[in-house]
Amino acid sequence: MKVKVQTLDAKASGDIELKDEIFGLDPRADILHRVVTWQLEKRRGTARAARERSDVARTGKKFGRQKGGGTARHGDRRAPVFIGGGKAHGPRVRDFNPSLNKKVRALGLKMALSAKAKDGKLIVLDALAVKGGKTKALAADLAKLGFGRTALVIDGDTVDTSFALASGNLVGVNVLPTIGANVYDILKHDTLVLTRAAVEKLEARLNG
Repeated sequence: MKVKVQTLDAKASGDIELKDEIFGLDPRADILHRVVTWQLEKRRGTARAARERSDVARTGKKFGRQKGGGTARHGDRRAPVFIGGGKAHGPRVRDFNPSLNKKVRALGLKMALSAKAKDGKLIVLDALAVKGGKTKALAADLAKLGFGRTALVIDGDTVDTSFALASGNLVGVNVLPTIGANVYDILKHDTLVLTRAAVEKLEARLNG
């Protein structure tokens, strides 16, 4: 699959050949759904468990006589009514333990990339360098490129510093290095923007 490469100021900069086994697959909704669900479950935080009656380190000796003591009947000092006793109905650890095969995760990323390429919402740029790192200059360039309402920009090993600074105040433009490329973010944004370096790194990452 051949895609035109542009510069940041919307000028042609040649073509690039994208591998069909990564950018030319037919997206499957079930695979994409599984990977997105796995991602969202993976980032959920679990509650910190409270110590209940059986977890508290206190004596198990009976507090007092069952009858005739003039006080309520208690079994031991671990009861929730005592200071230092166990928590009644406290939060418990909920370990969702999501797991997904690596091959399915890689296939999901390929299909997310293919979905953007198929819909014509994939833009390949030569580089991301912005003169002076100015937001105003970058906003004008992005308007020429025809970014959607939201765009995810993926660079090589590290994101170009000038672009990161210039895009910091632009609403709807998010930037990631190649290692951070993921299905959820790709599908969530209207437009996917890759640099030449990002294409090379992604193809190397997903080649196996």
